Amino acid sequence: MKVDVQLDGRLEDAAARARELVSLGADGLFTFEGPHDVFVPLVAASGVVEADLMTNVAIALPRSPMHLAHIANDLQTLSRGRFRLGLGSQIRPHIERRYGAQWSRPAARMRETVLAIKAIFAAWEGRAPLRFEGEFTTHTLMPPTFNPGPNPYGTPEICLGALGPLMTRAAAEVADGLLVMPFNSARHFRERTLPAIEEGLELGGRARSDLAIYPQVIVATGRTPEELDAAARGVRGLLAFYGSTPAYRPVLEVEGWADVQPELNVLSKRGEFAAMAELIDGDMMATLAVHGTPEQCAAEIVARFGDHADRVCCYFPGYPVSDSHVAELISAVKAARP
Repeated sequence: MKVDVQLDGRLEDAAARARELVSLGADGLFTFEGPHDVFVPLVAASGVVEADLMTNVAIALPRSPMHLAHIANDLQTLSRGRFRLGLGSQIRPHIERRYGAQWSRPAARMRETVLAIKAIFAAWEGRAPLRFEGEFTTHTLMPPTFNPGPNPYGTPEICLGALGPLMTRAAAEVADGLLVMPFNSARHFRERTLPAIEEGLELGGRARSDLAIYPQVIVATGRTPEELDAAARGVRGLLAFYGSTPAYRPVLEVEGWADVQPELNVLSKRGEFAAMAELIDGDMMATLAVHGTPEQCAAEIVARFGDHADRVCCYFPGYPVSDSHVAELISAVKAARP
């Protein structure tokens, strides 16, 4: 099983950090669209490492499919065929109030975005004229001046981040890969994600082999009691943040914790973040994340996803994980499922 880890830290250190993470055994690096642009660190990394690179995720709704196609095509070239375009929709308040963009029917919009980018790629590859006319976006003009031509490494894979059934079905129907939301549980993945995948594949007339599944896992790891406690505190904070979002309630619901979501939401609006984290008890953390030594975390990751995926994305949020522990986790995952 391949392991991807987040390329984070300062932008000016992106190239050096990319080298360090690959030296720890990481097969791929991904970026998060937080306080910095999601593409820029990958530009820096593309010239210095022979690793797979991915946006995880680029927020698609405020961006034109043409913009996304151009940057993905360029990163595919810079990385010599190692780039995957991971796209996500974000939730309504961020799209409307942070990005100043339009929000409606996110699954339908994301489905169309993937199809539009694929149509643009096909035009550049010379397989078909550009003639995409959708409900939300239209692309019918591609003069030679703006056509980069065929990519020497082929077109990059397009992955779609999803949690709910509508978005998961859309991903399975049209995307090359599904990025399974990290706020998840083994039961939710088994009972809700996998059936939605099968429905989407059937809608698209596709086989299971047509869709790569990339589970994402929140990891709280360490060896000493002090390290494990710090990891747990950091992860509880992120889980509380995710859990406060109404769109993520189904994950809590399937585990019998639906009543916690509105309480977290109220606290988040008051800015009572410490109180939010206190609502995430040990059972919730062990179910929604993985917690323990690198070897224990690796065993849990493989147990949850080893039958369904050949690659996993690991996050270490809110605490200072040591490079040695990251390397040990990667090694243990690969040893458990070569």
